[in-house]
Amino acid sequence: MRRAAVAVAATAMAVSLAACGSAKESGDKAKESGAKKGDDLKIGLLLPENETARYEKFDKPQIEKKVKELTGGKGEVVYANAKQDASTQNQQVDTMITNKVDALIVDAVDAKAIQNSVQKAKDANIPVVAFDRLAEGPIDAYTSFDNEEVGRVQGKALLEALGGKKDAQIVMMNGAITDPNAAFYKKGALSELDGKVKIGKSYDTKEWKPVNANANMDGAISALGKDKIDGVYSANDGMAGGIITALKAAGITKLPPVTGQDAELAAVQRIIAGEQFMSVYKPYPVEATAAAEMAVKLAKGEKLDSFASDKVDSASAKAVPSKIIPVVSLTKDNIQDTVLKDGIYTLSEICTPKYKAACDKLGLK
Repeated sequence: MRRAAVAVAATAMAVSLAACGSAKESGDKAKESGAKKGDDLKIGLLLPENETARYEKFDKPQIEKKVKELTGGKGEVVYANAKQDASTQNQQVDTMITNKVDALIVDAVDAKAIQNSVQKAKDANIPVVAFDRLAEGPIDAYTSFDNEEVGRVQGKALLEALGGKKDAQIVMMNGAITDPNAAFYKKGALSELDGKVKIGKSYDTKEWKPVNANANMDGAISALGKDKIDGVYSANDGMAGGIITALKAAGITKLPPVTGQDAELAAVQRIIAGEQFMSVYKPYPVEATAAAEMAVKLAKGEKLDSFASDKVDSASAKAVPSKIIPVVSLTKDNIQDTVLKDGIYTLSEICTPKYKAACDKLGLK
């Protein structure tokens, strides 16, 4: 399964290149810059926004924990969040360079807008790990999930929920066009949905914001009619929340199946309550751990060959050492074996008084 996911990811992400620098060249620079402090490292961490719960709840603490572990407690993570502003993130890169971090982990707000800043970091001999989103520029390493597979998983689940209904009409609520992952999610979903459902309305949702998804869904309901929407493809859980709010506000009591991604706590609770059909569980600890390991290795001037055996091309870097993580479709049937078993949430966090009866019905423990 892993080999298949890797092959798909590598193929899907490969694009034609012209006059671009190679990952090998940037890796050689990183080696030349190797840390002179042993385990006394400063790893910069730039995350894109704080509306999606995963970044500060899962990714940041896991990366901090792993960096400490890998450096015998001597390493530190210097953190900044761009709050969905690409210009702010570029300034944050400048600050990290001024602070002379030994390596930089970047989850880009805008994959293209970050390119010059990545180049600045490289010019300062600071290796850069692209985290979760394939940032452009001379990155040294990349870790993410198989993003087309995320879309395929969502598309398959939506078809399953529709139960083979003929002439089913759906609304597609895609992510922000500034996020390269959004294009992969959409492509994967359409590979399952094309020719099997009618897409009544499709939106690229600005900044992934739930409020924008809510407004888009209001428009779709007005245009199509509240009784003419059989399902909704939502690219993530935050938007799913905005979509479901719009559906309820329109007086739709029997909610159509709505997809999601990220296994956010509110989404897990909506799934238990029967309001959201599914999410995509991405084991964040695995991805965050991979980013931390890459950053520490690069900061020390070590090679990534054995650790990051996948290769991915971007528009400006070729054969980037990568680690691609598989994903899981999350429904009410496997909450126990995923987010509960992996310790992402505790039973008490999920099964608050409002959801206790639904949790008991599912036998969650």
